[in-house]
This record gives sequence, structure tokens and C-alpha cells, in this order.
Amino acid sequence: VQLQASGGGMVQAGGSLRLSCAAEGSMRSVSSMGWWRQTPGKERELVASITTSGITNYAEPVKGRFTISTNNAKRTMFLQMNSLKSEDTAVYYCHVEERFGPDTYEDSWGQGTLVTVSS
Repeated sequence: VQLQASGGGMVQAGGSLRLSCAAEGSMRSVSSMGWWRQTPGKERELVASITTSGITNYAEPVKGRFTISTNNAKRTMFLQMNSLKSEDTAVYYCHVEERFGPDTYEDSWGQGTLVTVSS
């Protein structure tokens, strides 16, 4: 699966942004999709994820502010980010996990899109 992320930019604190991630290739084995973020010197962290059955999961710092969703074909994933804070500043990556068996999986990553929140 190839992923292309877009929608990053600069916004003032309290503002909103919507990230998009377009997927190409077979989605047959995809088990979950998600958004991660990373700041310099820190490990990449999960922001939100969604399974193929629509079950969502959010990191505590973004609960109630961010919403992850997909289109009907599940080929485009979105992250609606509201009430943005300066600590949300990071490079955001979209991610897909494919499962090929009980212990066999493969991760695909988008190229990252920078979100900058100014206070």
C-alpha cells in the first residue's frame, strides 16, 4: 500500500486543520489505519487509529479534539483536528497495517505532513 498525506500547515492555537491520507494499492489485507506524529528528539507516537470495522482509538492528549475517519471505500483517511494546541505541533504520518496471517503483518507509512500550531 502506498500512502500520500496532505493537509498540514500553520494554524493559530484554537484553530482547526484536516489531514488527508490517500491510499493506493490493494487494501484487502488492511486491518487498521492510523495517524502518528513525531517531534524532533522524540519517538513517533500514535495519535489515532481506526480498524476496518470502524473501531477508533485515540491518544489521551487528543481525545475530544481529534476525529479519525475514512471514506466509504476506506481509500482515504482523515484526521480532523480541532482546538489545536502548540503541543500538537509535529510531523504527522499516516499508517496502514496489513495482516497476512496470525503473526505476519506489514506496516506502510506516508511521507509525513508538518503541522505547526502557533500560540
